Amino acid sequence: MRLVLVGPPGAGKGTQAEFIAAHLAVPKISTGDIFRANVSQGTPLGVEARRYMDAGQLVPDEVTINMVRERLAEADAADGFLLDGFPRTVPQANALDKLLADLGTALDLVMELVVDDDEVIRRLSGRRTCRGCGKIWHVEFDPTSRDGVCDRCGGQLFQRDDDKAETIAKRLEEYAEKTAPLVDYYGAQNKLVGIDATGPVEDVTVRAIDALRSYGG
Repeated sequence: MRLVLVGPPGAGKGTQAEFIAAHLAVPKISTGDIFRANVSQGTPLGVEARRYMDAGQLVPDEVTINMVRERLAEADAADGFLLDGFPRTVPQANALDKLLADLGTALDLVMELVVDDDEVIRRLSGRRTCRGCGKIWHVEFDPTSRDGVCDRCGGQLFQRDDDKAETIAKRLEEYAEKTAPLVDYYGAQNKLVGIDATGPVEDVTVRAIDALRSYGG
């Protein structure tokens, strides 16, 4: 199965992508992993991407798409894959359709993890990161025994800028503007299925796997 996972920040895409890819026995492919691999290995695309990143600029779609093209052409993706973090915009979705057509294939399904903005803010704004070991805790879902102190190493906990409510609100606005239109794009292709992403991780995974089974996955 060839699958794309979409959803707002804080929907649990990274966690669910791991479980779903394992269930399908296909590689989980994230643009973050692709970027890091190309940059660390010094590939021509990595060098080009690094030039933009060092200048504080966004990497152009063309570079990102070429990285995705190379990754999807690798042997382990021949029988299927799960894309996490790509496409993020309708132009990228158009490019992905063309890329897959060039490879003689197409997407089977796009799974949207559905969660409302209030829940996203609750999830992300409650996260606290340890300055010592880097472990992430949550004031509500995974609290430490002492406020502000890591149970693992005794380090000080802090709230990252990305996890502050005002930053999360801006990320959600950007998602609504740029990524949410993918729902209509793939819905028009009859490839979209929505999954309620609230509740325990295990429950969300069960819903996702049940949906895949109904689509033959």
